[in-house]
Amino acid sequence: MNYDNLKKLTSKSLGREKAQLVLKNAEVVNVFSEEILVRDVAVEEGMIVGVGKYDGLEEIDLSGKYLCPGFIDAHLHLESTLVAPPELIHSALQWGTTTFIIDPHEVVNVAGEEGLDYMIDQTEDLDANVFLMLPSCVPAVSFEENGCIFSAEKMERYLANPRILGLGEVMDYVSVIEAEEEMVKKLRLFQDRIKDGHAPYLQDKQLAAYALARIKTDHECVDYAYALEEIRNGMQVLIREGSGARNLEAIVRGILEDNMDTASFSFCTDDKHINDIQREGHISYNIKKSIALGIPPIKAIKMATINTAKCYNLTELGAIAPGYQADFVVLDSLEEVSVHSVYHKGKKVNFEKEITIKPCSEHLCKTVHIPDLSADDLKLAVNTSESSLIQIIEGQITTKHLQGVLPSEDNYFVPNAQYNKVVVVERHKHTGHFAVAPVLGFNLHNGAIATSVSHDSHNIVAIGDNDESLLLALQELQRVQGGYTIVRDKKVLAILPLPIMGLISDAGYESVDNTLNKMIGYAHEMGVPANTHPFIALSFIALPVIPEIRITTRGMYDVIEQKFIG
Repeated sequence: MNYDNLKKLTSKSLGREKAQLVLKNAEVVNVFSEEILVRDVAVEEGMIVGVGKYDGLEEIDLSGKYLCPGFIDAHLHLESTLVAPPELIHSALQWGTTTFIIDPHEVVNVAGEEGLDYMIDQTEDLDANVFLMLPSCVPAVSFEENGCIFSAEKMERYLANPRILGLGEVMDYVSVIEAEEEMVKKLRLFQDRIKDGHAPYLQDKQLAAYALARIKTDHECVDYAYALEEIRNGMQVLIREGSGARNLEAIVRGILEDNMDTASFSFCTDDKHINDIQREGHISYNIKKSIALGIPPIKAIKMATINTAKCYNLTELGAIAPGYQADFVVLDSLEEVSVHSVYHKGKKVNFEKEITIKPCSEHLCKTVHIPDLSADDLKLAVNTSESSLIQIIEGQITTKHLQGVLPSEDNYFVPNAQYNKVVVVERHKHTGHFAVAPVLGFNLHNGAIATSVSHDSHNIVAIGDNDESLLLALQELQRVQGGYTIVRDKKVLAILPLPIMGLISDAGYESVDNTLNKMIGYAHEMGVPANTHPFIALSFIALPVIPEIRITTRGMYDVIEQKFIG
């Protein structure tokens, strides 16, 4: 609140002068009283000055329409949407999301401070509020081979930026609960700011030690029981509904069964591809799905607005009341969350306006450096006894650690449609490091797919049922400097280039959407289960902070036991 112009604003609030804009006769959703009241909303200089009966220099009649606060995405990675940040913001705005709390740890893992500066620059001066959490775990764990290290010392120069809210998701929970020096430095640096969590499947005392560090949120709850434990420890649960991880239904059903207060719940997307946003919606989809499951509409809207604003200390966002920023979503239907129009700082967002994407440095488009591998390099020795397997779980990013007898010939693993082979190749510093493992549940037949989007180190990952296709997929990603590719019948079937840091396309969201939809369809035709997003599943198979078992450039890793296998 700028008190320098309080006298002018007060005059508008009192109705002594007409406000710049008045939205008339709207069904206003009040997130404080949980009422819907027919009111006028007066706006001056991008701020709400009154809710009641007002006259304005400009008046817009919203009779029969609902007026909600702009929706807030509590946690997302813009770069994981595959398109340039302004394009994603533009797309999500159409579904009513006016505030984005982003964690740019993907670009920072690839390009360090240069990646972070790119994200700050790309998200300035948009028709939305974009705040950043500084990545806490770059690399995710100490043994990861990523592009850069982002230390507490490197973070300090960013703290004066008003768009920096706090510390991004702390996924290295071991360093937190063991109070390791480097992590303590980061926690201390943000002692008066919010700290996001990433804490799946912690045991009781581990969760207590994690919460003791004043880590406030977590988006990794996949069921209600664990969400409840986090709430009991004073944390805010960010209910995630993205492309690869869809946790909303399980948690919301638990909330309803327990008649649980929803104040400690917010909504996020985390990783949601542009094609899913275009098809389903953004935070609007979280609201709509929650309402369909039985959450009262106003409570669902609160989970998308004021709950998150309070959690992140965004004191001027999340409500329609005097002194709040004039960010609105106009709805034709409350239950369907059908968006009629969107306002940011009192101005109607023009979705016909051309999207401006700032250029990035040439250096950020040359980040894939992998060795020339051969079929002999991909051989995996086995014996007749049981071997460790990575089992993909349909619709989730978690995995299961199984033991099984692998198909083999001459003591080497022979992949097939049931037992696929996955290879992870270091791509940042040309070390030549790579590792191979067997995978169950992906079911790819007669080919391979590969990606340079591989959380969080973003090395190259390929999976398939034959070595020739795997090698071809790897070579194609080297050629285009990152992206997605799919090989069938030992020929490149399709390619989605992501040349900006191997994460982001410069071709426009329509092109990305069309190509990605085709590629997903091809993958399902080749056997990937219907409820498994092929590229999302592949992008998480190398992340060694999500249970139970992963494959990194250094080999198979047991997340539960915190050790490498074999």
